[in-house]
Amino acid sequence: MSLQNLRRIYAAFFFALFVYLLVITDFRNLKGYEVSLFLEINPLVSIFSFFTSGTIYKGLILSLLIIIPTLFLGRFFCSWICPLGILNQWISFFLNKKGTSENHEENEYRKMFRFKYYILVTFAVLAASGTLQIGLLDPIAFISRAFIVSGFPALYNWGELIYLKQPVFNGGILITLLFLAVLFANRFITRFWCRVLCPLGALLGVMSFGSIMRIRRDVEKCTDCKKCLLHCQGGCDPHSNLRVNECHVCMNCIASCPDDALHYGLAEERSSIHQSFDISRRRLLETGIAAFVLFPMMKSSLTGENKALADVIRPPGALTEKDFLLRCIKCSECMRVCPTNVLQPALLEGGFEGIWDPLLINKIGYCEYNCVLCGQVCPTGAIRNISVEEKIGKKPYKEPIKIGTAFFDRGRCLPWAMNRTCIVCEEVCPTSPKAIWFRKEEVVTREGQVKKIKRPFLDPDLCIGCGICENKCPVLDKPAIRVSSVGETRSKTNQMILPTVKQTSNKETIP
Repeated sequence: MSLQNLRRIYAAFFFALFVYLLVITDFRNLKGYEVSLFLEINPLVSIFSFFTSGTIYKGLILSLLIIIPTLFLGRFFCSWICPLGILNQWISFFLNKKGTSENHEENEYRKMFRFKYYILVTFAVLAASGTLQIGLLDPIAFISRAFIVSGFPALYNWGELIYLKQPVFNGGILITLLFLAVLFANRFITRFWCRVLCPLGALLGVMSFGSIMRIRRDVEKCTDCKKCLLHCQGGCDPHSNLRVNECHVCMNCIASCPDDALHYGLAEERSSIHQSFDISRRRLLETGIAAFVLFPMMKSSLTGENKALADVIRPPGALTEKDFLLRCIKCSECMRVCPTNVLQPALLEGGFEGIWDPLLINKIGYCEYNCVLCGQVCPTGAIRNISVEEKIGKKPYKEPIKIGTAFFDRGRCLPWAMNRTCIVCEEVCPTSPKAIWFRKEEVVTREGQVKKIKRPFLDPDLCIGCGICENKCPVLDKPAIRVSSVGETRSKTNQMILPTVKQTSNKETIP
């Protein structure tokens, strides 16, 4: 079997495995690594999360399975394993139908292929400065987010057991349009994403530059027919002096060569030399400076890190907002496993730095009382892998994890505003004892009759902010009880209970 056919088998296998882990995994027996496997073997995630947090989260050690072979075998990940790269190649095959002469010209190296290295430098400077933004363009996070936000709602009727109801996602149309744009770009340039935009491809290109195993060209056998360019996936110029950092090790050039002038392996006596890195040092320096200037601009905006924001409610087990932003890669895996669809990709609720990070929108769902799946699948530890006992405060834990606190809007609450009986919020409250309780009060109706009605109150010490009361409130458009982030366990400052006031003979003082 040729290396080209072997690569095709591996590519089909890994793409099918990715889809299986993302779509068909049985969450009743979930251990966590099943869903996040492709993210954990991702070198971009492991290296850049180390830049921001100074640690490598447990599962990310698997990235060595890609890093070490790349140092010796070349940039094989892009054509053999990467699901987005494989999908782009398949889309290119169907959309990019051009004549032979055009394919020769199209598949030659272009200076625009440098752009992905400038993107890599931008993310590296931002990570070193203290903000992790690789999830915006990391290929595994990008395709995972697109499949979860775009694919699952469309396939709901096929897999209703995944969610309790039809899933919807905040700003899902934007993520969908970006994904479709990336796929459609293959109509004009084969594997446009991989050649021009992909920061992971750029990182692997840097790692593979010194690889000893690479495509070699016999200068005496080569007739410069350029047939090797017809199906080249990387645009790496195998017909002349191959650009190692752009080569995807797809083996198509070897299969296309009529003169047997190309082979993969060690250098031979008649092997051609290889191209050096085609990167402008001045442009790299300019890019680094621009990214360095961008960082304080991002930090100057209002975010959940520098000011408590009511709508920025993170999942149970989430780290402090600062550490959460240092680890979250916007992969949407937590949204994938959330059974009630409450976890949503943020837009600008927490500032630009937190775009597409997960937050809870209780109008859509609620945090299931005994569910801890989001922490099990988080590949970087932005959401801790907690137990149900820790979440609900069961022994040996003394207190439950609070993600916020509910507040009544008495102007919209039926018992308070309209003297109508309603006990929904108290019925669905999962805590024991319940955080919502009633007090019977006498009210006078319009007709002058006196009747007793139950009016709800909330005990903030018992409320955990799960949001089921807000989600189930019969006032549908804007619920009469709503959860805000105040009181969350993960923050020492976002608290609403003031210190005890001590009385003195002359004035009140606060200790």
